[in-house]
Amino acid sequence: MPHVKPTTDARQSVLCLGRTYCDLVFTGLAGLPMLGREMFADDVVVVPGGGAFITAAHLVSLGRKVSLVTRLGTDALSGGLEASLSESGVDLRFVERAADAGPQLTVAIVQPKDRAFLSRRAGHGRPATLRDALAAPGIRHLHIAEYATLHELPDVVAQAKEKGLTVSLDPSWDDALIRDPAFLDTCRGIDVFLPNAEEAAAITGLKDECEALDLLAHRFPVVVLKKGAEGASLAAGDECISLTAPPVRVVDTTGAGDAFNAGFLHRWLDGADCRSALAAAIAAGSLSVQAAGGATALKLSA
Repeated sequence: MPHVKPTTDARQSVLCLGRTYCDLVFTGLAGLPMLGREMFADDVVVVPGGGAFITAAHLVSLGRKVSLVTRLGTDALSGGLEASLSESGVDLRFVERAADAGPQLTVAIVQPKDRAFLSRRAGHGRPATLRDALAAPGIRHLHIAEYATLHELPDVVAQAKEKGLTVSLDPSWDDALIRDPAFLDTCRGIDVFLPNAEEAAAITGLKDECEALDLLAHRFPVVVLKKGAEGASLAAGDECISLTAPPVRVVDTTGAGDAFNAGFLHRWLDGADCRSALAAAIAAGSLSVQAAGGATALKLSA
């Protein structure tokens, strides 16, 4: 289990809402598979995935109390994740286990500079535990791990606001939804918006990063634009900051953006200035890419 640092504020807990996947991450491939041909990877790991869990696991490693709000299948693949989920230190009391929630998996094919995913969603995305999770004592913040979840639960931001929570969203690329004309209206009430550069371009229709960031900054109080190895930019009110990322050995970028979210939210919730929060986000993302699987690097750094 990763080393957990103590937190002092009783109302510092975070809910991470989204789907949980069984991630099969293949590394050491010379290229992408072709139809009719077989390829062999040097290695594979089978780990819990999905932005909600990965962000939650990284927040726990930073000392934050975090509950995962998700649905998990009762099939063999889903059941095989139980031990790793428990070992992460994430609070699992709001995990709904249901037969229709699985198998839900992602095959990640990792290349030196990028990766490709093939995923299957199962069942719906509204955990039966959601209302209890939002009403639980000590909760300060709700993080929604993908726009697909918000699209399924368009009332969840309003529910969270009624409980006095702040809310963040990672849009997460989804071919069917990333260009949804109602995207920004559905996101009304989000406090921290955390897209990567490609997502920001698709959502705004603007290829220029500065223009896309400026447009989004008029919609959200805090916008953090993830740019991979180039670092990240932030816009909050009149403040605009860009920081570079340190050079690191990249094994797998799967979940790096979710780890980045954890680093940022942890410092932002502590009231840190924007530059410090952005630096923490880049540090968390840089740690994540040094192992296969979104939360695997936490075990290596413990």
